[in-house]
Amino acid sequence: MADKILIVDDEVAICELLKIELELEGYECDMANDGVNGLEKFNTFSPDLVLLDLMLPGMSGYEVCEALRKQSNVPIIMLTAKAEINDKVLGLTNGADDYVTKPFDANELLARIKALIRRYRSLSSVRKKTYKNADLTIIPESHSVYIGESSLKLTQTEFEILLLLIKNKNKVFTRDEIAASVGIKNFQIDTRSLDMHVQRLRRKLAAYTDKKFIETVFGAGYKMRDFDENEI
Repeated sequence: MADKILIVDDEVAICELLKIELELEGYECDMANDGVNGLEKFNTFSPDLVLLDLMLPGMSGYEVCEALRKQSNVPIIMLTAKAEINDKVLGLTNGADDYVTKPFDANELLARIKALIRRYRSLSSVRKKTYKNADLTIIPESHSVYIGESSLKLTQTEFEILLLLIKNKNKVFTRDEIAASVGIKNFQIDTRSLDMHVQRLRRKLAAYTDKKFIETVFGAGYKMRDFDENEI
C-alpha cells in the first residue's frame, strides 16, 4: 500500500506540481487549498505525512499545525516562503517536524519526505521494550509517552529525541549527535532548530511533572538525568 501525503497550499499550481512529482515516486496524494479544508481532508484521507504551507487564507499554517498536533503525531513538513529564523522557530514550536523554504529543490524535498516517513515507520514498528525513568514511561511499540497516567502528545522529532535520551540515561549527547540521530536537516545553518525541539519537549513534560528530565550540559549538549539510580 502506498504511503499517503496531504498537500495543503493555497497556490494551486504548486499543489498540482507536487502531486505529480510525488505520485511519480509512488505516493498517493490529496490536496487542499486552505487550512479548514486541510483539516477536513486530514480526517478523511488519513495521510502518512503532511506538506503544510505557512501562508494560508483564513486559517494560517501555524494554526493548522497546532490543530493537527492535538490529534496526531503524523510527520509535518512546513513549506514557507519566509526564510527568517523566527518564522522557522514558530513553525517548529507549533509542532512541525521539518521545514522547507520556497523555492525548494524537489529532490531535497523528496529526500526529507522519505527520511521522515522511514523514521516514523521504524518507530511505529513492533518493538516490545518499554523505557522508564521515574514516572516517565515510553512505549515505542505504540509510540506512547506517559507521565504517570497522563498521556503526552509529541511530534515525531520530539519523540525521537526523548527516546534517544531515555535509552542512554546520563550520557551527554552533543547537538550534532542528536540532530544526526533524529534527521534534523541544515543543522549547521539553523542551530536553533534542535534547541527549539528540546524546549518544546521540556514544556510538555513540565506540564505534568516537576522533574527536570532533560538537562543542558553547558558547552557539551543534552542528557537525561537518571532519577531511578538516585532512589534509596
